[in-house]
Amino acid sequence: MGFAVCGGAVCTCSFGMAPSCLIVTPENQTVSVMPLATIMDHIPMKNIMPFGMCSSLGNPQVAAATTAALGVLTPMPCIPFTTTPWTPGSSGVLIGGKPALNQSSKLICGWGGVIQLGYPGTSNIQVS
Repeated sequence: MGFAVCGGAVCTCSFGMAPSCLIVTPENQTVSVMPLATIMDHIPMKNIMPFGMCSSLGNPQVAAATTAALGVLTPMPCIPFTTTPWTPGSSGVLIGGKPALNQSSKLICGWGGVIQLGYPGTSNIQVS
């Protein structure tokens, strides 16, 4: 059993150079002060904010800059490319008919990064 994730949770990307915060929009408002997240809170620039600079060669901007620098890895600004929901979600808690997000969930960026949750934003709401 892990903790539920709410707005303001700290996220990191395996190819990002800075942490970011998860943004959860008000449609998931519950009795908590902050809205609780679901597996569907994966939309770039709405829920998932940039992680500073990206160092993934799967990112076309990084690949082009690295090629221009004669093969020297050249990070470029992060623009998240998340098209699938977080996995796994909570099997026992639904929010608006969608599985709740828990702190062990992961999100895959299309550029090859794995986005994970650090601090879930709460430490008193447990979900399975």
